[in-house]
Amino acid sequence: MIAAGLWRILKTPIPKELCNVKYSSTYSEITKVQFINGIKSIKLHDQKTRNSLSIIMMEDLIRHINSDGNNKNLRVIVLSADGNIFSAGHNLKELTLEAGKAQQEKVFQLATHLMHSIINCPVPVIAQVNGLAAAAGCQLVAQCDIAICTENSSFSTPGSNFGIFCSTPGVPMARKVLRSTSLNMLLTGLPISASEAKSSGLVTTVCLAEDLDMEVNKTCEAIKSKSRSVIELGKKFFYEQIDMDIKKAYYLGAAKMLENLGMEDGQEGIKSFVEKRKPKWSHGNY
Repeated sequence: MIAAGLWRILKTPIPKELCNVKYSSTYSEITKVQFINGIKSIKLHDQKTRNSLSIIMMEDLIRHINSDGNNKNLRVIVLSADGNIFSAGHNLKELTLEAGKAQQEKVFQLATHLMHSIINCPVPVIAQVNGLAAAAGCQLVAQCDIAICTENSSFSTPGSNFGIFCSTPGVPMARKVLRSTSLNMLLTGLPISASEAKSSGLVTTVCLAEDLDMEVNKTCEAIKSKSRSVIELGKKFFYEQIDMDIKKAYYLGAAKMLENLGMEDGQEGIKSFVEKRKPKWSHGNY
């Protein structure tokens, strides 16, 4: 399904095999969440396991990302982490032979569901990185719509070092990062610096550690100044068209532009431009 193109994911929000995954009934204490002024901040808080994407961590992230989706006050989600490691990837203790095949399958089903949740999220999801993002942690950064990191951050897909090739991290990497950089990271396991990550397309912005919050907030405020419904429409179509034939993408893109013009906020944007005033968004669909 993934190989067939990310746009297909949007046609079936939750694959059948993921519907069979059992989740714990409560949130854990390894994530911290704040919802202030339209910004939902989700922080990985498990330094003991280097903020690993354990089963519990992924369950938390999926629920936090999916909740508030219909809340018009939600404008952007920011994923960050405590400590100097954004995430070291999956918890390998959950992938041993003794853990059993059922648990191994659950780990990768949850990881897929997590990435789907970011794609299907109606608002932009930003990765705020200050340190190392490795393996599935790098995958998480690559899947986010925008990634902002500090100069001391680094990124790697070192699975082959441990006998497990980073096949799933390679999915968003191949779609976002230069092919030569993706292959070099996947085949050698060697990390790349923040500046290399920016030049290759993995991250959007690199800044000083003391400026990280300011840079993330600047991006959030830029998003918040737009119509939520217009941003939702645009994000959804971006993922829908990304793997299409270019001629088909143009055809459907034109239809999407017409749909956008029929929206209340589409017309409000045009009127505000003509009248030289700030738009008053309704954030509604039509």
